[in-house]
Amino acid sequence: MRQENKHNMGHDMHMEHNSEKSSDHPSHNKHAGHSLKMFWNRFRVCLLLTIPVVIYSDVMPHVFGWTPPAFPGSIYLPLLFGSIVFFYGGWIFIKGASGELRAKQPGMMILIALAISAAYLYSVYATMLGIEGALYWELTTLITIMLLGHWLEMRAVQSTEKALSELSKLLPDKAEVIRKGQTLEISLSELRVGDIMLVRPGGRVPADGIVAEGKSEVDESLVTGESKPVTKIVASEVIGGTVNGDGALQVKVNKIGEQTFLAGVMRLVAEAQASKSKLQLLSDRAAFYLTIIAVLAGVITLIAWKASGASTGFAIERLVAVLVIACPHALGLAVPLVATISTTIAAKNGFLVRRRLALESARNINIVLFDKTGTLTKGEYGVVGLMTQNADEEKNVLQFAASVDSQSEHFVAKAIVKEAKTRGLEILPVTNFERVPGKGVAAKIDGKKISVGGESMLGERKQTIPKEIQKLSAEGKTIIYVLADGQLMGAIALADLIREESRTAIKDLKQMGVQVAMLTGDSEDVARWVAGELGIEKYFSKVLPNEKSVRVKSLQSKGLKVAMVGDGINDAPALTQADLGIAIGAGTNVAIESAGIILMRSDPRDIVKIIRLSRATYSKMIQNIFWATGYNIVALPLAAGVLAYRGILMQPALSAVFMSLSTVIVAVNALLLKRKKLN
Repeated sequence: MRQENKHNMGHDMHMEHNSEKSSDHPSHNKHAGHSLKMFWNRFRVCLLLTIPVVIYSDVMPHVFGWTPPAFPGSIYLPLLFGSIVFFYGGWIFIKGASGELRAKQPGMMILIALAISAAYLYSVYATMLGIEGALYWELTTLITIMLLGHWLEMRAVQSTEKALSELSKLLPDKAEVIRKGQTLEISLSELRVGDIMLVRPGGRVPADGIVAEGKSEVDESLVTGESKPVTKIVASEVIGGTVNGDGALQVKVNKIGEQTFLAGVMRLVAEAQASKSKLQLLSDRAAFYLTIIAVLAGVITLIAWKASGASTGFAIERLVAVLVIACPHALGLAVPLVATISTTIAAKNGFLVRRRLALESARNINIVLFDKTGTLTKGEYGVVGLMTQNADEEKNVLQFAASVDSQSEHFVAKAIVKEAKTRGLEILPVTNFERVPGKGVAAKIDGKKISVGGESMLGERKQTIPKEIQKLSAEGKTIIYVLADGQLMGAIALADLIREESRTAIKDLKQMGVQVAMLTGDSEDVARWVAGELGIEKYFSKVLPNEKSVRVKSLQSKGLKVAMVGDGINDAPALTQADLGIAIGAGTNVAIESAGIILMRSDPRDIVKIIRLSRATYSKMIQNIFWATGYNIVALPLAAGVLAYRGILMQPALSAVFMSLSTVIVAVNALLLKRKKLN
């Protein structure tokens, strides 16, 4: 399978996103087929035509006491330019209204179309009959301001929807591969699984793969959110789109196209953007009802003013003002814009939101339930303690054990060898290596027989086990004894290594008022030790895979909102059962598909970021909904003319200004979310 061109991949993801949205969440896109350039160009033209319309309207003599110079046909200048503005600038809104009607989703386009159509038709009628009351200047200024408002809205929205295109830009245009001993430069579409890529210092990795040769540090911050460069050696995995450091790497391609990490990220971002939160559904419903109310209020306003004896022109002017001021522009933007921004922020901070409802629910989490292995711990054995009769013997005990174990493939042996290398100890040459069935291994070093193994290696010397070692054994740690010519030199304690990040995460969660619990299939001793090390009061040990979801239910039955964090196939039922399922990105596909949020790196501290982002996102959504609805509640009666008896009237053009201003305020308030610090 060949890798798609990186730009096509970004395009395809957008297309997939759009198709999902249209099928799963049928909705009319009011800006379908529109572009920033189109709105800007029409705004400029309409602005130029509006100036003479205003000059030759009745507003100049009435307000400024000045009459513009007349010329043959000048009385028809507002009609001419007003018609051009209506059909050139206003037709966008009329087409949008027809789309809303076809989709049976009345919205702001219908309100705008009704407003400008009523103003234009009445103005033409007044001009043809030679009566006063034409609304040309109100019409042209209204359309011009609406075009500017929509341009500002699209600009704000597009600035937050670049996640997919920016991700596709992370990949280079070309890749260097080594084929038949020669280095060739090829396009990404020509890459194949098994190719050896040459990644030069400072270059971007073209595709996912495994280091076949070389050593370097790779900057993965743009992809995983990991701030520090990650050391890559032979057999290390690298991600396409990351930036190589000072060393040259030869990388064997193991994933291309839709299987790559980056393509998966893009797919998840698209899924998140296609999903809707409860607040977004609420705002959509509110916008629908506001449209219905606005039309009814406009008709009532028109009839009421005509019944009171006002002129037709004045009554229509009030109708237009009501329709414009009630446009649910800000309400329609209030939640989606915040949701889009929060999705982007999440990706930049190392976690992906698969479903927005998941991010929304995170703010109410009472307790975070961690699976131990691979989540709070690294899921790999490591040395956690050295015990010797003499403190000066620690080096010898570890060195001798590692030297003998260097001949073994056992995971415990590998952990001991790794610890010795980390401490810079030399692996000594050994002879007469042998495996002692049921006990361990043995070999000769400098003429001494060094035996390394479990408790059975001690034989009859069990009574001499120091209390310190007995205590570590009681905590569930694996104890490896080291003997020289049958005499006990010391012991090495090993255990599943606790992530240092886990300590910070649990401390921060507690400070936020969130409880922490742990479940594991390990013994009570191991569970108690890990919980004690991390300060976790509630833990469940010896939990079978099919019992994990039962533990989640038991916590939920106590009225707790549970977030489950896991990485394995056996975590999938619990992730689904939890109020919020969070999967470690390095985990299995099954776990990832069962979760609402995915951590791209195995860092428990990101759980804290999720909750903080959720709370900040919800706060912004509520602020925007409050502003958008509150604004309409106050402004609609003013537009209808309830204070006309006091000389306070809101002209249609002023209504358009306030309506556009509310949209801009909502957009700016949403954009302020970008400043939120999650650390």
